[in-house]
Amino acid sequence: MLLLWSLLVIFDWLTLRAPSAIFEGDRIDLICQRKTDKWKIQTMAYYKDGKKLHFSNEVFSFSIPSAVLSDSGSYSCSATVRIYLRYYSKKSNSIKIQVQELFPYPVLTVSASWPTEGSPVTLTCETQPSPQRSNAQLRYRFFRGGRALASSWSSSPELQLPAVWKEDSGSYWCQAETVTPRVTKQSLQSQIQVQRVPVSNVSLDIWAPKGMVIEGESLVLLCSVAEGTGNITFSWHREDTGTSVGRKTQRSLSAEMEVPAVQESDAGRYYCRADNGHEPIQSKVLSICVRSPASRPVFILRVPGAQAMAGDVVELRCEAHRGSPPIMYRFYRENITLQNSLAPFGGGASFNLSLTMEHSGNYSCEADNGLGAQHSEAVTLSISGTRGYRRDRITARVLGALCGGLGFIVAVLLLYCGFHKVSGWLSTISPALGLPCPALANAPQDQRFQSQTPHPEPLPSLTWLQ
Repeated sequence: MLLLWSLLVIFDWLTLRAPSAIFEGDRIDLICQRKTDKWKIQTMAYYKDGKKLHFSNEVFSFSIPSAVLSDSGSYSCSATVRIYLRYYSKKSNSIKIQVQELFPYPVLTVSASWPTEGSPVTLTCETQPSPQRSNAQLRYRFFRGGRALASSWSSSPELQLPAVWKEDSGSYWCQAETVTPRVTKQSLQSQIQVQRVPVSNVSLDIWAPKGMVIEGESLVLLCSVAEGTGNITFSWHREDTGTSVGRKTQRSLSAEMEVPAVQESDAGRYYCRADNGHEPIQSKVLSICVRSPASRPVFILRVPGAQAMAGDVVELRCEAHRGSPPIMYRFYRENITLQNSLAPFGGGASFNLSLTMEHSGNYSCEADNGLGAQHSEAVTLSISGTRGYRRDRITARVLGALCGGLGFIVAVLLLYCGFHKVSGWLSTISPALGLPCPALANAPQDQRFQSQTPHPEPLPSLTWLQ
């Protein structure tokens, strides 16, 4: 009778206890309780859906540190005891455990799946905690491929990408996580394909410090596009050779190439190209004229004999061997201007002078093409006596006065006409940036020089030969 009573008691001896409400991340403690300590437990086992989870000696609890949805199921326990000389096994009641979702899997949304390069994109990781755990704090991280877009977690479900580029195309996804308990979930991937805008309207401009390209000074070639995204490769080319004289790749709508010290050999026709992976686009051709300052001129005074004498006709010549035309030459005697002569196509300038005794002195000239006047060395002219036969002094003086007066009138007329012709010509060949250099080959020989007489009164007895 005692053995039978003992068996009846053991059949109702075990009870399994578990928490009533369980969410993801919670700890699950399963406790297999016994109603009496009369019999010593030999072994203890726990089961889920009939499958053994754990087996030990005299351990009355089993824990799941962080529950997941797959931990839902029917749980029970069993114990083996020894009564006298026999072993008996007893199974507890079954408990249904349902692990609830702490927050749903996040969904990544993007503001634009096909954005244009340089435009912003917003990534949003959408999820909410369960109403029963509304106080759960979420934090977020965003990824492209296997690389995190930020070094740490953020409390904001949004990530602003200020500007995306072609290389930013790829698969994006996000993670959402609660801090306590720590539950992490990952979204599905979303594709972003960044579109590149081809370059268009390529233009070439030049800039020089003084508004003109001067030999020895700096020059900047600016290549720009109206549209175009991503890394743009700008290249500068010389038309006559087709070779590239410079190249830059950068993420901007323009690029500069600087020539620190321009040489005359740099003059020519140039263009630039822009390429961002589509078809390269070329600018229009731009002509660059390099102006060089006039060199120090050489002043030559040619006399017909070994000694200059009154009545001789001498030639005064001034020439700068280097310098961009037009060049204005000025002739001086003792710092008084005798003559202004314009060489529109380069070269030198000269004029003839009939000597009198008053023309002795120091002569020099100046060359100026607008880039700085250069003065020659002075040449001393000494006049002695007269050459040839004697003339009647009264007749000579009358003729001299008539010729001098007539010469002065003619000189004034030439000055008026020549000034207007020269002014008009200068306005047509102004050395502005981008204008071609004046052509020299086809210029008529009789147009290489134009003269201009200044307004100051001429020297006494100065006679212009016609």
